[in-house]
Amino acid sequence: MRIKRGVTARKRKKRVLKLAKGYWGRRKNNIRRAKETILRALAYSYRDRRQKKRNFRALWIVRINAAVRPFGLSYSKFMGALKKSGIELDRKSLSELAIRNPEAFKSVVEEVSEA
Repeated sequence: MRIKRGVTARKRKKRVLKLAKGYWGRRKNNIRRAKETILRALAYSYRDRRQKKRNFRALWIVRINAAVRPFGLSYSKFMGALKKSGIELDRKSLSELAIRNPEAFKSVVEEVSEA
């Protein structure tokens, strides 16, 4: 018995073109171009899910460093003193505290400086 593949092929092409929606030029409606672009996009998204964690950590460190400088501390000295004083705040919450609530951050810095 002869099997026609029209339904399967159309389904596969529709899936590719759905993923390519919003792309520029032929990338959105030419199967070959769309496939290439989607493969690259999926590779980038996989890579960048890991890089996002690194980028945010670097951002938090820069923010904390900028926030402790007026108190005469560097980032590394502040984090070392924070560990010694037993305050268990992560970098994300420290950076948010420095931005949104400077008074509370100042009290944390003073607490660390005393210890």
